[in-house]
Amino acid sequence: MIPFSVLDLAPVTEGSTPTQAFANMLDLARWTEQLGYTRYWLAEHHNMPGIASAATAVLIGHVAGGTSRIRVGAGGIMLPNHAPLQVAEQFGTLASLYPGRIDLGLGRAPGTDQPTARALRRYHDGAETFPRDVRELLALFEPAVPGQAVRAVPGAGVEVPVWLLGSSLFSAQLSAALGLPFAFASHFAPDAMDEALLLYRRDFKPSARLSKPHAVLGVNVVAAESDQEARRLFTTQQQSFINLRRGRPGLIPPPIDNIESYAAPAERYSVDHALACAVVGSADTVREGLAAFIERHRPDELMLTANIFDHAKRKRSFELAMQACESFVVKA
Repeated sequence: MIPFSVLDLAPVTEGSTPTQAFANMLDLARWTEQLGYTRYWLAEHHNMPGIASAATAVLIGHVAGGTSRIRVGAGGIMLPNHAPLQVAEQFGTLASLYPGRIDLGLGRAPGTDQPTARALRRYHDGAETFPRDVRELLALFEPAVPGQAVRAVPGAGVEVPVWLLGSSLFSAQLSAALGLPFAFASHFAPDAMDEALLLYRRDFKPSARLSKPHAVLGVNVVAAESDQEARRLFTTQQQSFINLRRGRPGLIPPPIDNIESYAAPAERYSVDHALACAVVGSADTVREGLAAFIERHRPDELMLTANIFDHAKRKRSFELAMQACESFVVKA
């Protein structure tokens, strides 16, 4: 039995606005809290019209303030875009406002394109110093000592669980060396998943933060009343990925009846490969698919994401997924 959690990007659909996306985000967080999901994470992205979670820490505070039990966090903050002190202060503040409910996941990608990474100022210098910056950030969360010149206020001595996120072996190795929980982005980059899990678990060194490995895997889950309906809803995610690969990211599109008519075979192959960790179908299909995924990869937790155009159907998807998997899910 493992926990199920939620990854959200505050999607902005065609015909909608960020204001509506944020209302949907909070509504979904309250709904998944009611259903028994363990965490609700938001991811930092920039210069992407269909993703409104750029000011990630601000949205985490909004979601935490509008819910009561579910853990809320970043999946993740792209640390090279920020000074470690700023992140420590932001998440020290959040954890002081909502004790025991805030998670901080850290990534080393820019979360955007190269021109925007340059506009963020820090990324090209910070990416190479990611391990040093992680250690600096962890130290800022430790209790301050006499004579310490720089303190995170608030932040020093505040309990903030720190996770490392990645889609390669790099963060798996660093998570293991530092004794931190690890989340792998298998929902869009599954290639190194098995090797990263093996390396992380094999080389994990217990720390004051974590006594044994804890690995989270991302998986796309689209559940509906029938397999056919779920496959149609999934075309929203497929179109979004194809548009991104074409260099034309935009608002989240409505589903279509035939994805084959939208993309060339080579595009379909590329997107199908990127979205290989996806379970799409009715409740029975989702139950069987997730059970097989868990049996094969043995994650300690699953992070479900669902890029569905219609908000009510997105909520229903998370409901069906939890109902289908109640026999092997630990509810919060």
